Amino acid sequence: MKAEMINPFLESARSVIEQVVQVSPSTGNLGVKDVVPARDHIWIQIDMSGHFSGMVVFGLQESVALRIVSAMMGGFVLTEMDEMGQSAISELGNMISGNASTILSNQGIVVDITPPRVIKTGQNDLPVRKALCIPLLMEGIGELDIQVMVS
Repeated sequence: MKAEMINPFLESARSVIEQVVQVSPSTGNLGVKDVVPARDHIWIQIDMSGHFSGMVVFGLQESVALRIVSAMMGGFVLTEMDEMGQSAISELGNMISGNASTILSNQGIVVDITPPRVIKTGQNDLPVRKALCIPLLMEGIGELDIQVMVS
């Protein structure tokens, strides 16, 4: 796995979060780890095909997802991740991945993405695979993990 594969997703995520959540995230340390579903987490999975195939998974604690969705909705406070909240967090993943695929396209790498799929902990639909992983730290909100798995 090449570390530069995660850069378009990182660049896109920072930009989208700044625009829709009004927070400038800082970047944690890049690493390779197994993607394993954790308690009280929500995962946004987007499959990729084209010059390479794989997936990007955005992982976050449910409480962080609720804070992000509330910020996206102009401060409307959600207390549970209902259909509206899942739709909003799904759209966040879609915006990040769409922008990342545009960045890749500008580099001559064509990647098609699928619509996002929101997975709550307990559904265990995520395959356990090694991923390039980098956390985005959002002050006052929490952490969003970007995990890219390509073959």
